Amino acid sequence: MTYSTEIQILDKIKKARRGTLFFTDSFTAKGNTDAERKALERLVKAGELVRVATGIYVRPENDPVIGFVTPGIDAIAKAIAKRDKARIVPTGVYALNRLGLSTQVPLNVVYLTDGAKRKIKIGKRIITFKNTTPKNVAAIGEISRLVIQALRTIGKDKATPDEIKKIQQVLKKEKSTHLQHDIRLAPVWVRKIMQPVLKP
Repeated sequence: MTYSTEIQILDKIKKARRGTLFFTDSFTAKGNTDAERKALERLVKAGELVRVATGIYVRPENDPVIGFVTPGIDAIAKAIAKRDKARIVPTGVYALNRLGLSTQVPLNVVYLTDGAKRKIKIGKRIITFKNTTPKNVAAIGEISRLVIQALRTIGKDKATPDEIKKIQQVLKKEKSTHLQHDIRLAPVWVRKIMQPVLKP
């Protein structure tokens, strides 16, 4: 029974590209819970899977120079959100870092979500999913939603001219339709910084 479960799980893993994330419940149809746990333990020992956090595994991707490539925090967070059918948006220092406005790499990365609140430990880092209103996760642009949260972190009237210039420069890479949509969701003072990017 356990052997059969292991073969079924391995077959599913082999069909996925390297770097693909899996959750314990990705294999719920493959056997009973105890059989799945033991099968996953053996596959980790065999190097077919790497455990990146409790209940989260990855099919290892190896670089010839640096070895095993760990999935990025954003990739893990997006995989969790996809599984939970939730929307997320990075906040705080992490949003600033992603936009190049800060060199600080936070150990605790916070995402707003309309899904379940939780904390996931990834090595020495922690991903925190914090509940918020649907409007705060309704932005659709990868860049514009980061900008909204980054400016909220900086604070009203606290962004320097240099920061505003950098923000407007990076916003030019956003899709116009996404930017138009997301500007309407931003606070008025944030809109004033984003709006000039839409002008021809």
